[in-house]
Amino acid sequence: MEIDVQKLIFEFIGGLGIFLLGIKFMGDGLQKSAGDRLRDILDRFTSNPFLGVLAGMIVTVLIQSSSGTTVLTVGLVNAGFMTLRQAIGVIMGANIGTTVTAFIIGIDIGEYALPILAFGAFLIFFFKHQKVTAVGQAVFGFGALFFGLELMSNGMKPLRSLEAFQELTLSMSEHSILGVVVGTLFTLIVQSSSATIGILQGLYSEGAMTLEAALPVLFGDNIGTTITAVLASLGASVAARRAAAVHVTFNLVGTTIFLILLTPFYKYVVFLQSQLSLNEEMTIAFAHGSFNFFNTIIQFPFIGALAWLVTRIIPGKDTTIEYKPQHLDPIFIQQSSALALDQAKAEIVRMGEYAHQGLEETNNYLSTNQIKHSDMAMQIENALNSLDRNITDYLIDISGGSLSEFESEKHTMLMDTVRDIERIGDHFENIIELIDYKISNKVALTEKAQEDLNNMFDLTMSTVKQAVIALDKEDREEALAVMQKEDQIDKMERNYRKKHIIRMNEGECSVSAGIVFVDIISNLERIGDHAVNIAEAVLSDH
Repeated sequence: MEIDVQKLIFEFIGGLGIFLLGIKFMGDGLQKSAGDRLRDILDRFTSNPFLGVLAGMIVTVLIQSSSGTTVLTVGLVNAGFMTLRQAIGVIMGANIGTTVTAFIIGIDIGEYALPILAFGAFLIFFFKHQKVTAVGQAVFGFGALFFGLELMSNGMKPLRSLEAFQELTLSMSEHSILGVVVGTLFTLIVQSSSATIGILQGLYSEGAMTLEAALPVLFGDNIGTTITAVLASLGASVAARRAAAVHVTFNLVGTTIFLILLTPFYKYVVFLQSQLSLNEEMTIAFAHGSFNFFNTIIQFPFIGALAWLVTRIIPGKDTTIEYKPQHLDPIFIQQSSALALDQAKAEIVRMGEYAHQGLEETNNYLSTNQIKHSDMAMQIENALNSLDRNITDYLIDISGGSLSEFESEKHTMLMDTVRDIERIGDHFENIIELIDYKISNKVALTEKAQEDLNNMFDLTMSTVKQAVIALDKEDREEALAVMQKEDQIDKMERNYRKKHIIRMNEGECSVSAGIVFVDIISNLERIGDHAVNIAEAVLSDH
């Protein structure tokens, strides 16, 4: 029998493309209709590892990608929202959640793929309501998933009569390690374990592959799918790299265990197939689901050991930004408003230290153009916004009680100070956007301009630092020093602005560089103003 190789390849790669697009559309549509609740689910339900597993499952079912959930988790660990131990539970749950796609494929509705596609497209194009178009996107993705599978399946039909392929599946059933390698490599290339499982389901149902050969490939898929999280964690914090390492370790350990138990696992799958009279696709879906479910049950008691292991593999100090407040205990509000105000002040000082750190990272980004500094500064900006909300709420709760005149003045001062620190974050965020613009539009600053910016950054950073110290120690001397520095910042800004206009007139510097320069120094000058407001608040409190 003559095989049309071109048709086989085109149907296969075209089908694979439509399948991957379908999964992405389905995930994006579900994510949009679920709103921004995914991060909340992960943040709220990870107080213990068991809830973490459930949260991981739910989110993965919603976004149709265990890699996506793991990448989200890496982000949350990086942002200090989640500890490594909590992340391990989520990653385990993500592995169970990802098996849902295989079960969906097992429900044989391939012949209805095109009407489903059409219905999804109808919802997307004829309705302007965001929620309806999000549902349309999910439905369209659902149809595309099946249509892509049908195409791939048609493309793979002739494979069973191809001798070389028969030999490969034969050696895979004899040498299970080979199957694991094939599964891993294929998933590394395609970046989706669901796609590889889908192909496996197609091959098995077409009779082009035996169950014995398919199971090790299935184990390999789980290793391959970890690459996305590994790539997401490159250049991220130590904690994020550890979360990705957990994903890899978890799947490697699971594959090793199941390779040792391959014969009993194979018998178990055959037993399920006969008892539940499953079709070929469902058999693979049950095998995949069972593998991830049992793997989680086996490794769940060893979450602590896993955390210890990856901490040894990836040493280093965590540089995570702790978003959650550390001092705001509501019990103080009932006990004593004076104590509660002290707690609020301690949290505001911590917030001020973050603002200074954010400025440092912004300065480093300007000097080095390294994206890690920009990422860190933006994380700090998010932390400042989060702390601002928490501290303000806490201060409002305190004002509900009876305050003495002195406490009332302190309360007002703290309220103002929180707002000033939060505004510092807004200004360094503006500067980061200006640096982004400078990099992406290849705007070159002259050496003199760069030197001027460095000088102004140094002065602004030391002013902010001194203002926070003045607040922390309620030190009048420090506060007065801040007032003097502010005068210097104002003079510096005026002086540098004039110098820059001269440079532009003499043609040393481009107009776009001039705009970036002037905007950065005016943001720094505004940061100086906020530092002075903090110092003035300290002086007025005495």
